[in-house]
Amino acid sequence: MKLSDFDFDLPEALIATRPARPRTAARLLLAEGEAISDLHVRDLLGLLRAGDRLVLNNTRVIPARLTGQRQRGEAVAKIEITLMEPATEGWRAMAKPLRKVLVGEEIVFSPELSASVAEKSDTDLRLVFNLTGEDFDAALAQAGAMPLPPYIAAKRAPDAQDDDDYQTVFARHKGAVAAPTASLHFDAALLAALRDKGVQFTEVTLHVGAGTFLPVKVEDVATHRMHAEWGQVTPEAAAQINATRAAGGRVIPVGTTALRLIETAARSGRVEPWEGPTDIFIYPGFTFHATDALMTNFHLPKSTLLMLVSALMGKDRMDRIYAHAIAREYRFFSYGDASLLIP
Repeated sequence: MKLSDFDFDLPEALIATRPARPRTAARLLLAEGEAISDLHVRDLLGLLRAGDRLVLNNTRVIPARLTGQRQRGEAVAKIEITLMEPATEGWRAMAKPLRKVLVGEEIVFSPELSASVAEKSDTDLRLVFNLTGEDFDAALAQAGAMPLPPYIAAKRAPDAQDDDDYQTVFARHKGAVAAPTASLHFDAALLAALRDKGVQFTEVTLHVGAGTFLPVKVEDVATHRMHAEWGQVTPEAAAQINATRAAGGRVIPVGTTALRLIETAARSGRVEPWEGPTDIFIYPGFTFHATDALMTNFHLPKSTLLMLVSALMGKDRMDRIYAHAIAREYRFFSYGDASLLIP
């Protein structure tokens, strides 16, 4: 497989910069077998069955985008920082401009929040902040902004509406710097209606990293190295998923992050409790052990996420699904529409 096999032309007008309102009004492409249907997220109530189990990623996005100043003598320069993931001490972060930053420099983000540059590589920094714990969280909430994906941030700045739009209604555990975007389509009313119907829910945690937006740079797909992200599948969650499969119900991750995590935990053939970093890379030829279907948004050309859905549905099938979505003008990427993929 070559990287070019996963390329496609997407009209820029189909890149969503705001989500549908209400959340459940987003369109939903149902691909089941060879059939394709054009529906809406609210139609999940008629598509899911009692005994099905949705797997939800309950990570919470932090305001990881910061604008600061560094001073060298009398000269003051602006710098943009995006936190990527916690380090043993401090945070790994991307910087713009990176090349001008020096190890040992201090970056001031607000009267309360600053950081020193502890390390620098060709791609990122390690920052050590002046605050930790709840004090850091409070200062970050004041100084930071939602880390919108690059293809949205290039079109507009984040604003107060994104604080709600870019967070799931079941977000609980802080640590992600990107949202599990398929989950953004759910509101409390839809979740309650599905629960009343007999659909079951399991929550897992995968702290999505900024590496999810990094492009694949190798032409031979199999040689790509995934970024690692921290995740947890509790013993209770593992037992619930295994029980559903044993009873003949369908296990349906909501989003590629939930799918990657439960498949990490299922390499033995059944889901086991899991806690730690995962860099699982799912591309055509992968054997799924825990996933019966997937709800997900529409993904970037040449992305690992497009490779993942191609592994689930088949490459030729996904080509036809995406061609249909473009022809019917579905909205793409993080704030876009959704699909329910049933192999």
